[in-house]
Parts: sequence; C-alpha cells; structure tokens
Amino acid sequence: MTASRAPARRRPVVRGRARLSRPAARPAVAVAAFGVAAVLPLFLSEGSSALEIMVRAAAYATMALGLNVVVGFAGLLDLGYVAFFAITAHVTAYLGSAYWANAAGGAGIRVLVGEPAAGRPGIHVNFLILLAIAIVATTTAGLVIGVPTLRLRGTYVGMVTLAFGETIGQVASNGQGVKLFGGSLTAGPNGITPIDSIDLPFIAPFSALHVRPWYWFALALLALTLLASFRLRHSRMGRAWIALRDDEQAAASLGVPIARAKLQAYAVGAAMGGASGAFLASFLRTVNPDQFTFSFSVFILVMVVLGGLGSIPGVVAGAVALTALNHYLLPRVLNGVPGEVGLDFDLSAVSSGIYGFLLMIVMLLRPDGLLPERRR
Repeated sequence: MTASRAPARRRPVVRGRARLSRPAARPAVAVAAFGVAAVLPLFLSEGSSALEIMVRAAAYATMALGLNVVVGFAGLLDLGYVAFFAITAHVTAYLGSAYWANAAGGAGIRVLVGEPAAGRPGIHVNFLILLAIAIVATTTAGLVIGVPTLRLRGTYVGMVTLAFGETIGQVASNGQGVKLFGGSLTAGPNGITPIDSIDLPFIAPFSALHVRPWYWFALALLALTLLASFRLRHSRMGRAWIALRDDEQAAASLGVPIARAKLQAYAVGAAMGGASGAFLASFLRTVNPDQFTFSFSVFILVMVVLGGLGSIPGVVAGAVALTALNHYLLPRVLNGVPGEVGLDFDLSAVSSGIYGFLLMIVMLLRPDGLLPERRR
C-alpha cells in the first residue's frame, strides 16, 4: 500500500508546479521584451527612418489595444474608430498651436510650457495636461456613440459606428464653414500645423530631428496601456465584457448589466485611442482631414483581427507587423515589384486590398489570429 500511495502523492505537486511556472514566466518575458525594445534605439541614429517606424508601431499598438477592448473583449463591431483619433487630434491642435491666435489675443495663452512654444501666439498647454483633456474628450465621445448601440447587435452596431466615423471625418473636412470664437471649427483641407512638440518637466522639448525621446514616450504609453488591458481583462468589468461577447442573452440572464458593460467598453476603448491620437498629432506636427478616413479604421481593425480577437500580445504583434508592412515593406521593399512584372501601379494605393487579402489568408490558415487568446 505504501508503494501504491507514493505516485498519488507526487502527482499533485508536479501538476501544481507545471501550472504555476507558465503564469510566473509571462511577466518576466514581457519585462525582457520591453527592456530590449527600450535599448534598441541606442543602436540606431537619432533621425533614423527605422526609428520613426518604431514610434508609429508603438502608437498604433496603443490604439489597437483600445479597439481590442471594444471588438475583442466586448464583441462590439466598431468601424468608426478613426473618429476618436480625429477628435483627440483636433483637441491637441486647439490647445497646442497658433490656431486660435485671433481668439486668444496677441499675448496668447500659455500653461506650463517653455520655449519655443511660449513665444508663439495662440493657445499652448503642457502636453500632460493636454493629454488628460484629450482622454476626457474621447471618453465622452465613446459614451455618446455607445448610447445608440445599446439596443443593437451585430452588423447594426457596425453601421452606427461607421456612420459616426464618417460624420466626424466630414466635420473635419468641412468644418471651416462653421464659425467659432472668431475662427472656424476646423481648418478644413488646409489642416492645422505646426503643433507643439511634447514638453515634459525637467526635460528639453522634443525635437523632430531627435526621435529617441518620442519612441521612449510612445513605449511608456504602450506599457501603461498593456498594464491597463491585462488588469481590465481579469477584472469584474472584463469578465462582464467577455460574457457579453460570448452570449449576450445568457449574460443578461445571469445578471450582467448589458447597457453599462457596453458603455464602459466604448468609453475605455475611446480613452486608449484618444491617448494615442494626441501623441500622434504631436509627433506628426499636423492635423489634416486626410488622416481621418475609413481606411484608417480598417487599418487598426485589421491589426486586432490579424493578431487575434481578445489577445493582448496578438494585438501588439499585429500592430507591429502591419506597421512594418505599411510604412516599410510596401513603399520601400515591394514598391518596384509591379514594374518588374510589367504592371504600372503603386502598391501603396492598393494597401486596403492587401489588408483584405491578409485577412482572408489569416482566416483560412489561422482563424483565431497569429497569437490567439488563451481561454480557460
């Protein structure tokens, strides 16, 4: 009997160690990956184009994580996510440029900014304050777009969000006809430029010629968004979203507040997208209606689907892969391929078709995405 009991006593211990080793290793892997990403710019020149692509990848990954909350966690189809980018970009331009120079008076308005922004006309607010204001604005917009979708499901939710995104895009394009505070609501096709660079306490203002600070700021923003995503997914709110995604009727019968869960998903997703949009507006130093098209919503949505709906590491991987494809492979590596086979067109002009082709391939080969979500 003693010999027969020994294996039974050992098995639970071995199983327990196997279960605990995987979760314990994940934070170490994440920290190591961010450590490598943080030191990587030291091996690149300050104005390297590769470094600029890395900045965009980090910003797009932050935005894709916000959309993943809506689409991946809560299962709500959002085809107008570009609207949050448009709103937060204009908030950044309003409070960080000379756009309202006439309304603010000759002296201008300055809040905790240094040179050269302090010497320019218009309204100039410290970027951290501006970032908080932009997040509040997009969170409010997320709640506004969430209200009409409370009684809708499936493709009808996508239609409402698509209409919202297109409406905001049209306002950005034709807002110069709306007079406001001695100026206009938007600058229309002319855009708003230049936008102030990031100006942090005890640090010199970021420069367009030195990209490393921009990358480290974007990486820090991505790290905070990742931490928030992991905490939200395992929280009570996150479990309500997942229940809503899997079966709305069953979730409602078990006491999940459906309306509140949907509004929370839209608000959180919009806040994350707003933070990334404010950073992108400052990094690009311009706000133009051409940035706020339906194709941008598709671009971010493809990142989420390509990486894996609901998968946080997958969304980051999808964002990095599509950013490299859109800003490096298509315009620099593969741009001459059509000419070599006797065709005359630009691959960048058909990028949306390429994204659709990628989605089709992924759906056939890996229906759950590159790094699918692990479910218990």
